[in-house]
Amino acid sequence: DLSLQNAELVGGPCEGCEAVFEFGDQKLTPVDTLPDFENSDPKLKVTGTIYQSDGKTPAPNIILYVYHTNQEGIYPTRGDETGWAKRHGYIRGWVKTDFDGKYVFYTLKPGTYPSRSTPAHIHPIILEPNGKYYWLGSYFFEDDPLLTKEFRESLSEDPRGGHTGVMNLKKEGDLLVVERDIVLGKNIDGHE
Repeated sequence: DLSLQNAELVGGPCEGCEAVFEFGDQKLTPVDTLPDFENSDPKLKVTGTIYQSDGKTPAPNIILYVYHTNQEGIYPTRGDETGWAKRHGYIRGWVKTDFDGKYVFYTLKPGTYPSRSTPAHIHPIILEPNGKYYWLGSYFFEDDPLLTKEFRESLSEDPRGGHTGVMNLKKEGDLLVVERDIVLGKNIDGHE
C-alpha cells in the first residue's frame, strides 16, 4: 500500500511532490478527465507510455500526477481545498498506467502566468510502486511564443524521464493532442 510513510523522494528537493499521494480513496485508472475539461476550449489530450528504466519495457501501475493553471494562467481554487490543492488548484488529476504503460489525461490547454514570464506548462510528478517519487520537467507546447531559443537551451540536455517536455500539438477532431513517453528513473539522481 503506497503512502507517504514508506515513500522515498529521489532526484533532489521537490516542493509539493507529496501531492502525488493526495488521491485519497479514488480508484486510479489509466485515463482521467480533469475539472473544467467539458466547458473549455481548446481541449487537450495528454498521452504517452511510461517505460521501465530500460526504455523498452512498459511500466504498469505507475502513478502520474499532473496539475496546471486555468486559461488565465491561475491555479484556480474553490475555497474548500486541503493539502497541496491550496497551491496547485483544482485542475489536477492522477492516473495509474495500465499493463502497457499507457496513460491519458483529458484537460484544458493551460494559459501562461499573468506575468508572461514562463511558457504555459503542465507539472508532472511520478510515483512508482516501490514508493520512489520525483518530479519531471514540465510539459510545454511547441507553438508557445514564450518558448524562446534561450528557454529551450535552459531545458536540460539530460532531461528527467528522458524528454525535454516540449510537445508538438497535433489536432484530432476537436482535441489538441500531445504525446510524451517517460522512462522511469532516467536522469533522476538517487533512483537506482
